[in-house]
Amino acid sequence: QVQLVESGGGSVQAGGSLRPPCAASGYTSRKHCMGWLRQAPGKEREGVAAIDSDGSTSYADSVKGRFTISKDNAKNTLYLQMNSLKPEDTAMYYCAADAYCAGGYLPGDEYNYWGQGTQVTVSS
Repeated sequence: QVQLVESGGGSVQAGGSLRPPCAASGYTSRKHCMGWLRQAPGKEREGVAAIDSDGSTSYADSVKGRFTISKDNAKNTLYLQMNSLKPEDTAMYYCAADAYCAGGYLPGDEYNYWGQGTQVTVSS
């Protein structure tokens, strides 16, 4: 059974940083992409960042240069380093797995496995 468990969300002031981890277990798939998505109140869920099995990454334009996705294969853990946070980054952040993201494609809801989410709140 696949489990994705996020942690490390919280409240920070604008300009601050967070690095939530996502611990994965029971996950083996041919679709090797893992990623982070977010959903703000009243808005649709959107892809934030994704990483393929070869380490290639893709990002939403709104976070390029501020967020970095990485993966520790030995620990089966996905990370999202978020720097220079803005109030508009406030959202529930979800870890997801099992999608295709070759060629710089940023998946949306087509992932097959999801975590429960971790809340990130950025105050001005």
